[in-house]
Amino acid sequence: MTSKSLPIAANAVSDSGLPDFLQPPVDEVALSIQFPVIPRFNVAHFGLYWQQIRADFPRYEVRSPISNVVENVGTGARISRQLGIELLSTPEIRSWYIDQSGNRLLQIQHDRFVHNWRKISGTEHYPRYPKIRDDVAKEWSRFCDFLKTESLDYPKVNQCEVTYVNHIEYEKGWNGYGELDKVIATLVIPKSKGRFLPSPESIGMQVTYLLEENAGRLHVSVTPVIRARDGKEVLQLSLTARGAPKSSSEEDIFAWLDLGRKWVVRGFADFTTDSMHKNWGKQ
Repeated sequence: MTSKSLPIAANAVSDSGLPDFLQPPVDEVALSIQFPVIPRFNVAHFGLYWQQIRADFPRYEVRSPISNVVENVGTGARISRQLGIELLSTPEIRSWYIDQSGNRLLQIQHDRFVHNWRKISGTEHYPRYPKIRDDVAKEWSRFCDFLKTESLDYPKVNQCEVTYVNHIEYEKGWNGYGELDKVIATLVIPKSKGRFLPSPESIGMQVTYLLEENAGRLHVSVTPVIRARDGKEVLQLSLTARGAPKSSSEEDIFAWLDLGRKWVVRGFADFTTDSMHKNWGKQ
């Protein structure tokens, strides 16, 4: 089966009922599709695949692979890493295919397909999820068609991920970690006089939520980072929804990605404050 039969058109995805922001602090969006190692997929296939997409992704880099991670929901174990025995011919690399602007990135390894949209200069306009979803559908179709042409197995998808990375800048609605409660809706920073401890110098946190019907988990991470493009310290708020689609069909894969996106967007709105929503132009 190839993605040409995708029954849900990306441009038909509705944002009705989801929070919307005119100026969201989104810095990067990644949609990931994970599967067990594809038998007989070897190093040569990375180059052959690049030949198919090079007109759109002319730049190429090699990176270390991302770990295979599966959410175990309702089993007592929160996350398990798959450590199966693999053939020696399995390529332990991750290939980056980058478009001319640098904003779009495809990542391929022997058990994962990832599409990223990211800011490079910081002035780029976030293209919105329906456009990104369109791009993912196109590239997933092209990847699956390549596998078919090379007589390789169709991926047996076991996990999908939706990740939004937000950069929240200082002095835009808040002024340091003593005022982090102006950003994080569920956080209370004690400010009573006579307290021994001063305002925090830095704060980090990790929070997880179960998705509806045990469909996966939403992971929320808050941490200060130094942004690479300008050396500026920002508060990075990352939300990752991860879980298993009902099957490996295109319909179920993209239905799960839509569910993950819903949890990320609504989770972001719940996790942050009304005052920050005003700064970001919530509709």
